[in-house]
Amino acid sequence: MQRTLIILKPDTIQRRLIGRVIQRFEDKGLIVAGMKLMRIARELAERHYAPHKSKPFYPGLIEYITSGPVVVMVLAGDRSIDIARMLMGKTFGYEAAPGTIRGDFGASRSYNLVHGSDSPESAETEIALYFSPDELLDYVPDASRWVFVPNDV
Repeated sequence: MQRTLIILKPDTIQRRLIGRVIQRFEDKGLIVAGMKLMRIARELAERHYAPHKSKPFYPGLIEYITSGPVVVMVLAGDRSIDIARMLMGKTFGYEAAPGTIRGDFGASRSYNLVHGSDSPESAETEIALYFSPDELLDYVPDASRWVFVPNDV
């Protein structure tokens, strides 16, 4: 089962959208394998967003992600990365389609509510930044057999 890292960013927490956003992922059949409420320290934010260090938006991104509490989650399921990214919508809320998290709740270029890993490699790296292996659970809810078909292509 594939895993992905999801961060509900400070604007999601401040706007009290935690439950509504998590519900979107669960409604689609993804499983919460780990979750915590935390503040991201500057050092951790800099490690997480290191690939963007040379980009002009980097300083603002670090300020934003460290500005308040976040919910960090590991979601699991077949094709969880693609599914989560589709549910999140385009990066900028004003470009995101209605029915997506950003399309329904976002309008900003800077405040985009949620982060999701963009590849299996980044998911593995990002998950290791926030969770130790013993903080993640492997389980399959009984209802999953009605969502994911083994070897469904």
